[in-house]
Amino acid sequence: MSDRLKIFLLLAPALTAIIVLFMGGLGIGLARSLNYMPVIGLVDPNFDAYWTVFTSQEFYLSFLLTFHISFTSTVLSSVLAIGAALLLRRQFIGRAIINFLFQLNLTVPHLVGAIGILYLFSQSGSFARLAAEWGMISRPGDFPALVFDPYAIGIILQYVWKEVPFIGVILLANMQALGEDYESVARSLGANRWQAFRHVLLPLIFPGLLSASVMVFAFTFGAYEIPAILGPNYPAALPVLAYRKYTDVDLEARPEAMAMAIIIALLSALMIFFYVRISRRNIRS
Repeated sequence: MSDRLKIFLLLAPALTAIIVLFMGGLGIGLARSLNYMPVIGLVDPNFDAYWTVFTSQEFYLSFLLTFHISFTSTVLSSVLAIGAALLLRRQFIGRAIINFLFQLNLTVPHLVGAIGILYLFSQSGSFARLAAEWGMISRPGDFPALVFDPYAIGIILQYVWKEVPFIGVILLANMQALGEDYESVARSLGANRWQAFRHVLLPLIFPGLLSASVMVFAFTFGAYEIPAILGPNYPAALPVLAYRKYTDVDLEARPEAMAMAIIIALLSALMIFFYVRISRRNIRS
């Protein structure tokens, strides 16, 4: 048996699951978005659902909000993760405990974190009540709107809290594998700390940073539960808007929901592609 055949046989179960579940679901969603479903008598495909979606102002507002959430969360998480990894790779007293606490919320589900953000940062939450009790504000309702707000601050807080350790663990492993020899050589040649980081360390850890941030961006762009709990009612994030269309009592809105799902998949793929190109261009410059 050849090596190629062995590799194919080993990958066959995973490939089968991907093709049947993911591609099958995507194909059914695409057919439903075209209003084509012979099982229920729909045999004339059309683009009416896409036309309705692309002529809707609510769709564009939802897209802008979703892109803002994903982009801001990814950038903040990446920057904070780099700083955390730089600190945690140093040797200091209590490093093991700090490292454990840093990685602790990797095991916490996003849904649990969202409930925590809701209880802490809402205008009826713990921080609002403490601020009113200490005389910082006159009443809890005067607390800044960080949840259900039009800027999605609560959603971004949740994603940053959850994704910083995810990216940080990857970067920390990369830094520990690289060691500090390359930076030491740069410093011996006259580079300062920032130059050694910018021109030596960052290019070395960039592949890991890029792959982790792309995963975070794709996840936050297509996630439903956090925007549904912490996001505003209007405009809603794209996954929330698609779910509302899918569960609408008017069954004629279901192709619109499927069209939005297909658009979300395509936009995720396109934005990840451009994100990778822009990131590589910036790091080279």
